[in-house]
Amino acid sequence: MNNDQVLQTLDHLIGTPYEPSVKNTITEITGRPRVVGPNEISTREYDINRIHIRTDANQLIQGFSFN
Repeated sequence: MNNDQVLQTLDHLIGTPYEPSVKNTITEITGRPRVVGPNEISTREYDINRIHIRTDANQLIQGFSFN
């Protein structure tokens, strides 16, 4: 699944509250094992399969980025 397909697949999560269990859901849906939640520390290592979850101040999911 490429990044565009991942974004389309995860679109239904945008606007929903972030909970740590969302990371497991994203891994199950996309097959990508590295999912980083908001305010979590990740390495600077370049990983094209890593998904970062972006949230707003209210912890609502705003989108996803890759690296």
